[in-house]
Amino acid sequence: MAELVAGVGDIVVSRNVNDCLKTYALGSCVAVIIYAPAQKVAALAHVALPDSSLAGDRSSKKAGYFADTSIPEMVRLLKKLGIQNSRQVWVKLVGGANLLDSNRKFDIGKRNVLAIRKQLWKYRLGAIAEAVGGKMSRTVSVNVKDGRVEVFSPKTGKTDL
Repeated sequence: MAELVAGVGDIVVSRNVNDCLKTYALGSCVAVIIYAPAQKVAALAHVALPDSSLAGDRSSKKAGYFADTSIPEMVRLLKKLGIQNSRQVWVKLVGGANLLDSNRKFDIGKRNVLAIRKQLWKYRLGAIAEAVGGKMSRTVSVNVKDGRVEVFSPKTGKTDL
């Protein structure tokens, strides 16, 4: 099984049933997983910030870095693989924790989740499951073969989502 890892700001997509898409150490970042069960196509983005207007020079950032650029890019990549409408897919979200901002001054995790939901709604998509918020780091993987999503946290161990 090949493991395709999404770093911060990366989007990975696969239709190879032997692949596993994975991203590590989600704190305030959010993993967006889109899966097309009939076509066995999976996409995973590691989103760091809610809005690209927060960055002065967006040209140096990857498409998956911001909620407002990652979701349109994921949809574009999935369309290239034949996924044409929202009824063909499901979405799951993982991350969006509040690890270092005890006063909730910035609340980047929550803002990331809300911005991603807003972008998904533009494409008539909504998450069918979420493991978001809290005060824990998470690692997530999705198997292309069956869409099985596993979430790992040092606090809770491994769970299916």
